[in-house]
Amino acid sequence: MDLGKSTLRLDASDEYTHPIEAAKNFNESMYVNLFDHRKGIGGWFRVGNRPNEGHAEMSFCFYLPDGKVAFMFRRVEIHGNHALDAGGMRFEVIEPLKKIALHYQGPACVLDNPQEMENPARAFADNPTVMVKAQFNFEGLTPVYGGEMVDEQGRPIEEDPEESFARGHYEQHLRGKGEISIGQQNFSLQGFGLRDHSWGPRYWQNLYWYRWLPLVFNDQFAVNVSIVQMASGRQHVWGMVYDTRDGSEPRYDPVEQATLCSALDERDQAYTQRVSLTTESGRCYAISGESLAMIPLRNRRQTDDGEWRHTRITEAMSRFTCDGLTGYGMAEYLDQMVDGKPVGRHC
Repeated sequence: MDLGKSTLRLDASDEYTHPIEAAKNFNESMYVNLFDHRKGIGGWFRVGNRPNEGHAEMSFCFYLPDGKVAFMFRRVEIHGNHALDAGGMRFEVIEPLKKIALHYQGPACVLDNPQEMENPARAFADNPTVMVKAQFNFEGLTPVYGGEMVDEQGRPIEEDPEESFARGHYEQHLRGKGEISIGQQNFSLQGFGLRDHSWGPRYWQNLYWYRWLPLVFNDQFAVNVSIVQMASGRQHVWGMVYDTRDGSEPRYDPVEQATLCSALDERDQAYTQRVSLTTESGRCYAISGESLAMIPLRNRRQTDDGEWRHTRITEAMSRFTCDGLTGYGMAEYLDQMVDGKPVGRHC
């Protein structure tokens, strides 16, 4: 796609929901994760509105200290795109681009073996469901990175709804703290995470595969990198490093190049990875990751011609090392599935 003369626009109003667009698959979503480095626990949480399809998607995922995972996904009927508030989960803007809060009250399925979620109907039927109450507050550890591509008149750049995924999109590493109760278990968390806000047309099947690694080592060193491949073979690297360990300016250094090599288990799920990346300033990093707990999720869509497309997204709470430091975050791997195999298993 030739963007012509375009700029990246972001302002405080982008913290809130955006006007509904004509594309049937218009999506607006907020995602946040949080990990307590001392306790080795944490989770991720998402609300995605699809107003032209009449529903929102709510996902709750929390990695318990005994290797179990508490998970819930719901599709909830909505009318409009007024708030990111569905299925018992609500995102609240406290101070635009600086502070947000997350509230959740609702059920979660507690899985002794998270791999059972490969078959969601059976997993929900065979495992206990408990009530959850969570309240987390987040503040920016870093500046916000990203925005929306607009033309010279400030109008959003149009994209093919069958290829677009996150036209408007920004991310930010965070400090976070709060309380969560899962059944009879109660936890206080204080740690780090990342949030992602996106809007525009989206199908999970628009991408061929991607690898997304948002992680934090400490309040001076945080990384976010994604490698995205389209079915056409076009590949895109996105990401940024926040590294003020040497007293440098507190800003993001965009990722210019990144390579990733994964070790897969018998299910073709990544349990370790090695990442090499170079930033625009020329700094180089070598990062190793290992999965501590993983849950496989799926998304299916039937095209207008009746074809079913299957997408697998593995969500792994992971521990990372770099320069002798240990950090925590996510290793999220999306693959289209062809003949039962993930298309990106070489990476």
